[in-house]
Amino acid sequence: MRPEIAVLDIQGQYRVYTEFYRADAAEKTIILINGSLATTASFAQTVRSLHPQFNVVLYDQPYAGKSKAHNRHERLLTKETEGQILLELIDHFAADHVMSFSWGGACTLLALAHKPRRIEKAVVSSFSPVINEPMREYLERGCQYLSACDRYQVGNLVNDTIGKHLPSLFKRFNYRHVSSLDNHEYAQMHFHINQVLDHDLDNALRSARVIDIPVLFINGEWDEYTTSDDARQFSQHVRNSHFSEIRATGHFLDMEHKAASNATRDALLGFLKPAVRESRIRNQHVQEHHALAI
Repeated sequence: MRPEIAVLDIQGQYRVYTEFYRADAAEKTIILINGSLATTASFAQTVRSLHPQFNVVLYDQPYAGKSKAHNRHERLLTKETEGQILLELIDHFAADHVMSFSWGGACTLLALAHKPRRIEKAVVSSFSPVINEPMREYLERGCQYLSACDRYQVGNLVNDTIGKHLPSLFKRFNYRHVSSLDNHEYAQMHFHINQVLDHDLDNALRSARVIDIPVLFINGEWDEYTTSDDARQFSQHVRNSHFSEIRATGHFLDMEHKAASNATRDALLGFLKPAVRESRIRNQHVQEHHALAI
């Protein structure tokens, strides 16, 4: 499963690295939006869950991953700018759906508030409209370590908090990735955290009130940073809200264990392609019936 790779020019200002996983039989295309400090590699499991039912698009923000070599990093990007980049990608790939992870939810809601014509449904995972105490402590500590470019502490902070339920192999990968980022990536994350702590998340929530497409919010049962209960408060901001809780998993959902991966896939397909899931359930029921008869 090799993607088609392209570096796209966004309004003459940014260069964005993209991966397009084409599926000949797929009727719809979905774009996946990274969380902070993450790259396209973070969505490897999600791609396996969605392809080939969908064409899948991944991309790196201009300051991150395989995009950063193509940009000059002369200014920090706001979530509003990231939302505009997403709108450009939606148009370029003629996307029908979007799915975000963690802080990618902020720029996704900002983009959806522009009511992109083609988008039919959206999924927002591991995100919350509430900065609760565990999240505030995580952000404040992160702000301190990022401003000092303390790579050891930043790497450990992620694994000790939102990544606490990840398998040890993923924790090692996480630490290697987060502790080896460039200074401008730390500065970008520091900027985003300060925006959030200064209640800038309110901009995304105010914008969300005009979103009228169905939006599914997915959270992990064990995620104390973006809890399922807190996420349900999105119903006050997004009129067509749907909610799903993945049992026995934390912030990273499908990356944490096989059962969580299967449950996340079922939640996604049940929302994005309900007819396919209903057909699968009916087939399973028929098979079980015949087995009992035999």
